[in-house]
Amino acid sequence: MPSLKTAAVRALRREYSRRFAKAPPQDVIALALRLMDRPGFESRFIAHELIGHHRAAFTSRRAKELAQFGRGLDRWEAVDTVACYLSGPAWRESQVSDALIHRWARSKDHWRRRTALVSTVPLNNPARGGRGDADRTLTVCRMLINDRDDRVVKALSWALRELAKREPRAVRQFVAEHESALAPRVKREVQNKLKTGLKNPRGKTGR
Repeated sequence: MPSLKTAAVRALRREYSRRFAKAPPQDVIALALRLMDRPGFESRFIAHELIGHHRAAFTSRRAKELAQFGRGLDRWEAVDTVACYLSGPAWRESQVSDALIHRWARSKDHWRRRTALVSTVPLNNPARGGRGDADRTLTVCRMLINDRDDRVVKALSWALRELAKREPRAVRQFVAEHESALAPRVKREVQNKLKTGLKNPRGKTGR
């Protein structure tokens, strides 16, 4: 599949969704896994969105399928897509256990640790169906509070900032209790979010 812009990729995914709207979930999952075998991030992106927009396939996912869709996580966009579209929503709906996410948080692979943290985003982001879950979010944050890998530090900030939209009091208490352990970036961005509603009031940086 040639490199495509996001709008074109989503248009292609919508066409797949239209064609497979009434297909059994196993057929949709099989198609998505075939797409995962193709080169390029666009194929992975379509695979993840295809599952996310097919209700029967979405609700049938379990840890085994997540392991298949989570293979080859070695870049920012791959991690964030699988966490926001698949593992996070599956965790939120109790299709996978806390133990799976905690196992990722303890992984030696920094991308897997980032996946654990970004999986908390759908717990709290209203646009992704989040209703707010301070307990599960902060448990994962505590597990990775001393991690100084840049990919993980940015994910910890993101996780706390998303929770701050729903439960700012819980985030303020967490920051106050763990101020000495938190990376400077996390403290700065989360405090900015709590005070101003923005991560970086004077500029923008990546997640």
